Parts: sequence; C-alpha cells; structure tokens
Amino acid sequence: MWMYLGLLAALFLGLHNLCKKHAVQGNEVFPVLLGTILAGFMVFVPFFIGSIYYPDATKELGFYIETIPLKTHGFIFIKSMIMASSWVLAYQALKHLPITIVAPIRSAGPFFTFIGAIIIYKESPNFLQWIGFFVIILSVLLYSKIGKKEGIIFKRNKWIFAIIGATFLGALSGLYDKFLVQTLALNPQTLQFWFCFYTILILLFILSITWFPYPEKRKAFKFRWTIIGVGVLLQTADYFYFKALQDPDALIMLLSAIKRSQLIIAVVVGGLLFKEQNKRKKLVPLFGILLGVFLILYS
Repeated sequence: MWMYLGLLAALFLGLHNLCKKHAVQGNEVFPVLLGTILAGFMVFVPFFIGSIYYPDATKELGFYIETIPLKTHGFIFIKSMIMASSWVLAYQALKHLPITIVAPIRSAGPFFTFIGAIIIYKESPNFLQWIGFFVIILSVLLYSKIGKKEGIIFKRNKWIFAIIGATFLGALSGLYDKFLVQTLALNPQTLQFWFCFYTILILLFILSITWFPYPEKRKAFKFRWTIIGVGVLLQTADYFYFKALQDPDALIMLLSAIKRSQLIIAVVVGGLLFKEQNKRKKLVPLFGILLGVFLILYS
C-alpha cells in the first residue's frame, strides 16, 4: 500500500512543479515561497482548531493534530530550517533555468537518500536496486550535456550549483522524515501543521531583511493563483508521502525513487506548456530515469 501512496505523492508533486514554474516567473522568490507555505498552512488551520474544540470529530475524520512536547517542536524546527534552505535554492534555480533541466537534476535526490538509507537505517538494496540508482545518475549526467546546448554550462552556472545544493538538502530532509514519522511517531497532519508554522516564521525573518523594507520590490510582486496551487498541491503530496512512511515496512530509498515519476509531468507537460528547447532530446535521459525507477519497483 505504501508504494501506491508514494505514486499519489509523485502525481501531486508533478502538478506542484508546473504551478511553481509559473508562480516564480517575474517574481521575487521569497514572497512566492512565503505565499505557497501560507496557502498550505491554511489547509491545516481548521483541523488544528477542530483538534482543540472538537477532538472526537477531528479524530474520526483522521486529521487530529496532536499535542507534542517542546523537544519534538525542536526536531520539527530543524526540518523547517533544512527545507527552507532547500526551497530557497530550488526556487532561485527554477527562476533562472528551464524546468526540463531542473527537474532531472532534482531526480538525483534518491541517490543521496539511497546512501543515507544504507548508512543510517541499514536498508539493504538488492542488485536491481543498485542498477536502477546508477541508471538514474547516468541519465542526469546526460541531461547536463543537453543543457549546454541551451547555453547552460553546468561547471560555470551558479544556478546549477544552487539546484544541486537544494537536491542534497531535500534528500537530507527525506532521511530525517523517517526519523520524525517512525521514531517520534508523528502523524502527517501534526508534522505538516507545525512544519509550515515554523517555516513561515523563518521566511518572515528573511523577508523582513530582503523584501519588506523595499517598496519597489513589493510593488513589482505579481500575485498569481498558482502560488496558492503550489502550496495546496505540495501539502497534499506530503500528506500521502508521510502516510506511506507510517508503514513500518516502507523503505525511504524506494519511496524517494518512486517520487521521481513526477518527471513525466514536469518534463513532458512542462516542456510543452513553457515551450522549452530540446524537448525530444530530453526524452532520452527521461527514459533512462524512468527505467531506473522501474528497476527499483520491479526488484
């Protein structure tokens, strides 16, 4: 069952990536990011209020937000710091790079998760899983060569390093999620509510320095409905992902790989919507990535 929940998470992540590309065009990254997190946070506010005043009804719905100790709040705040850093880097890169380049580099995330899962959680991959992960990495390297034809030199472009950094931090957060959900036994809605809350505080601090004091920046901001869409779709994807992680048999290395199937939406649909270059050539490494995911699932 956890694999099907992982595929649902991938579906909503793919749609979330399309909305994100549209939301950041011509906009400052930080206010867009704050808007998306606020939108996702507002989804859980009614459940938080219901958990206080109508706990029985909220429990029946399956969205009860638990009371957690201060120490657990600290662990969630660490996740917020990791993901806020990852998102800031990812949004900046997405603003300056084609989605058909960004999405495949992000697909290297399972490799970092794969290594961490072996070292930290002692998850044991088999032969096909090893093959699948290295097929994914080789496919990402092929994307780098295609990117050069669009004037994107991977060794000299700072946004490439930004998206690589975002990918590494995202993988670190994925490993940390297993600790939060399985070791601390946090349910998805409790984790998501407080994660959004602390991320909003972090972003407000950043914006108080980089955006709020500058009227010209505030006037240049363009609100788009896709900003709300990004937040709602992301929290929906995360909900299914955390539900999958609640299964004690769930392997974080496989869940991370299954989520990469979002590339079908990001590369094929995104390439058509945003009229990006070399779409046909990008289908070759895309096939390699999907082949790697298939090998992992088949194994």
